[in-house]
Amino acid sequence: RGYRFAVPFEVVFPKGLVLVGELGPDNEYQSREDRAAGKPVRQRVDEATGLRQWKGTFTDPSAEKERDASVTVTFLAEVQPVPTTPELLPGTGMRLAELEGLRAVPRVVGAGEFKTLGWSFFATGFKASGAAGGSGGGRAAAGKPAEKPDGKAA
Repeated sequence: RGYRFAVPFEVVFPKGLVLVGELGPDNEYQSREDRAAGKPVRQRVDEATGLRQWKGTFTDPSAEKERDASVTVTFLAEVQPVPTTPELLPGTGMRLAELEGLRAVPRVVGAGEFKTLGWSFFATGFKASGAAGGSGGGRAAAGKPAEKPDGKAA
């Protein structure tokens, strides 16, 4: 429970991802009473790494079902990651993206008798713009060998 499996970006998202909009801080829940009292909004911090959390919404062109096409990714970084690719159409906020340090956590989604296996995704940032679109060829981040889901070097 809670283990983050390192997964190759090209395996999970063979056609790449499209960032929809901008990344933003993943803030803790703030009740109406807290807002009325003027308490400051606090950004979530990852318990495992101690890094700040940022959220982004993506579209997966390779998704077979409509419910799987929208993907939320949590970025773990001290400063907000910046996409490295230009917008597909100016003013739309949509850009091709390839993620670095991708990890997946299995989770149960659905309710009642309609439960299925879902995934939460975590990343450390964006790959250089020349690698976007799922054509990175398994390039390892920061000179480290790529890691298989079982934790061994590729």
